Amino acid sequence: MTIKYHPELIQGSAEWLAARCGMLTASEMKLIITPSLKAASNDKERSHLFELLAQRVTGYVEPAYVSDDMLRGQADEVEARILYAKHYAPVTDMGFITNDRWGFTIGCSPDGLIGNDGMLECKSRRQKFQVETIASGNMPADYLIQVQTALLVAEREWLDFVSYSGGLPMWTARVYPDVFVQAAIVEAATAFEERLAAKLAHYRATLNDPAEKLIPTERRIEQEMFI
Repeated sequence: MTIKYHPELIQGSAEWLAARCGMLTASEMKLIITPSLKAASNDKERSHLFELLAQRVTGYVEPAYVSDDMLRGQADEVEARILYAKHYAPVTDMGFITNDRWGFTIGCSPDGLIGNDGMLECKSRRQKFQVETIASGNMPADYLIQVQTALLVAEREWLDFVSYSGGLPMWTARVYPDVFVQAAIVEAATAFEERLAAKLAHYRATLNDPAEKLIPTERRIEQEMFI
């Protein structure tokens, strides 16, 4: 088992993308496991499988569309970290963490580490969702898989989840590892990796089949437009 910390990586940078290339990560784990904690078998899961397969084959991560919400989130999450450090505890930068204890590697990109036991995850929210979260007092279920995967990868004792929406109070909740959810994540990830390995073997066999007329090409366009 090896946990590796990469504090030097800046999230969103070319180096960070290269470190994640072809790897299952906490933010995308929801694509391979259902809300009922079963291994997914649907269009999103299959799309993600071939996305990671293509990355493992080429070593290249295609550029992705950056929405207005994502741009806002980048700024908001920096502000959330600053406020958390001011009112709760100092935050240590951490670009990427990987863990290969299962025979394959899963990664996560926390918004920081707290002491020796904690970690931080900040989310920028639209105001209607922030009001709903404050009124309910519960972490949104949409983030359960990501948060539990991050705790699983980093093997930390707790994670402080921060929900931020400018103009409204910042909301923080401490989340602890859930062994039931984490077991389901590992089961789904294991099945996914087995399917991916089988597809990769088939791809390589096809490349070596003389009956196939596969003509090599070169990548010439580094920046692509996505709709």
